[in-house]
Amino acid sequence: MTARVMTVAFAGIDTIPVDVQVQMASGLPAFSVVGLPDKAVSEARERVRSALSAMGLALPPKRITINLAPADLLKEGSHFDLPIALGLLAEMDVIGHEDIANFVVLGELGLDGSITGVGGILPAAMQASGLDRGIICPADNGAEALWAGELEILAPSRLTGLINHFKGTQILSRPCAPKVSSSPLSLPDLRDIKGQESAKRALEIAAAGGHNLLMSGPPGSGKSMLAARLPGLLPELNARQALETTVIHSVSGMLPEGGLIRTRPFRQPHHSASMPALVGGGHRVRPGEISLAHHGVLFLDELPEFQRNVLDALRQPLETGQVSVARANAHVTYPARVQLVAAMNPCRCGYLGDNDLACTRAPRCGEDYQARLSGPLLDRFDIQIDVPAVTPEELDLPASGETTQVVRKRILVARETQSLRYKNDNILTNAEADGEVLQKAAVLDEDGRALLQDATRQMKLSARGYHRVLRVARTIADLAGMDNVKRGHIAEALGYRHMAYRR
Repeated sequence: MTARVMTVAFAGIDTIPVDVQVQMASGLPAFSVVGLPDKAVSEARERVRSALSAMGLALPPKRITINLAPADLLKEGSHFDLPIALGLLAEMDVIGHEDIANFVVLGELGLDGSITGVGGILPAAMQASGLDRGIICPADNGAEALWAGELEILAPSRLTGLINHFKGTQILSRPCAPKVSSSPLSLPDLRDIKGQESAKRALEIAAAGGHNLLMSGPPGSGKSMLAARLPGLLPELNARQALETTVIHSVSGMLPEGGLIRTRPFRQPHHSASMPALVGGGHRVRPGEISLAHHGVLFLDELPEFQRNVLDALRQPLETGQVSVARANAHVTYPARVQLVAAMNPCRCGYLGDNDLACTRAPRCGEDYQARLSGPLLDRFDIQIDVPAVTPEELDLPASGETTQVVRKRILVARETQSLRYKNDNILTNAEADGEVLQKAAVLDEDGRALLQDATRQMKLSARGYHRVLRVARTIADLAGMDNVKRGHIAEALGYRHMAYRR
């Protein structure tokens, strides 16, 4: 008889059912794994053998064949250890075949029989729930599996505990949901930033409409401080967004203890990051930083220092909200709906325009430095602002201005307005509006329309730039509580588009 155990393989954030078939036949003793396993899956033989030996069990001197079906699908990861071990135990009559028939099984085995946590438990549990099955997973991942719904969950810490559960000598209890702290996260306050009132205004608009933001200014002007305060201005993730974000982190094996991600991600990769690290890819096609920041903020500091081909690879995901990674042996898609925030110096020395501090190559050094950024990439920033150096007088003043909570209240009202406006269009913010939806949302008066048309001709705005100005103006009107977009809103929005055209 052949023992069969169900597990899954991963293609992006999607799961593919895998049937683990275990057969013991007469013949020369052997232990082979077939079905296109990678190195980690092939090494499962030794981990399983040692785990069984630690419990006092020895594999019978037979020809053991493990088939991972479908055979033409590449199997990757150490989570195949536990289903292989359970299949062997069923063939050795240690546990019954019927015990494991209604479960999806994932887990890595230690040499002492312990079961180690693995990535991808949440999407696997959702797959199991859809198939009306339970899930067997490591104890470290038990809380994560709870978010998949009302399904049977067995989360042992050791293989012996699972065997005893099936024999009835020990009952594994359902994992407990982790305690969620009711106190808000300690985030930096917007009030701590001295001066930079115009930059704070731009940050508020960016947060209210979900717009991409580019800041340029000398070193120490507060660009990174402004970016760090953006997550505190954003609304909390709704249930759907939290689940989507959690699934991505689960597949990447970066899920925090306890499961569901409730706060918006804030990712800030170093400028030396490679294309697979930023966009996604690699040998096992893992999600990149832009996907890990899904429904959150991707902050790129020192933007021109990134490799140009890496930055240009972001252009399509910023428009479509997803990343498609094509390889010879895999084609996967990860969601990547992010708010991009970037910071840069005006030139390599950082003091372009300052006669006392600028280098001897000015202004040519600024032109060369900004030329590292392509025009199409700059065009995808809705808001582009200069962040000037803070004066000594401003630094000497005590902290003043509005707190993060005060500004956040206005942003939440504007967000709620947008949510009601686009409730039938499957979008949440003005930054996502396009085409006919945007035209209906941003109704201009005659003065505003004339100003936008004149500015489009004089500034040589592209069609994308035209619509991004319209989106920002719509957000400014939402913050002001106005139904229609006025000339003043258009004028302010145009003021946030000058950086791309100053060369």
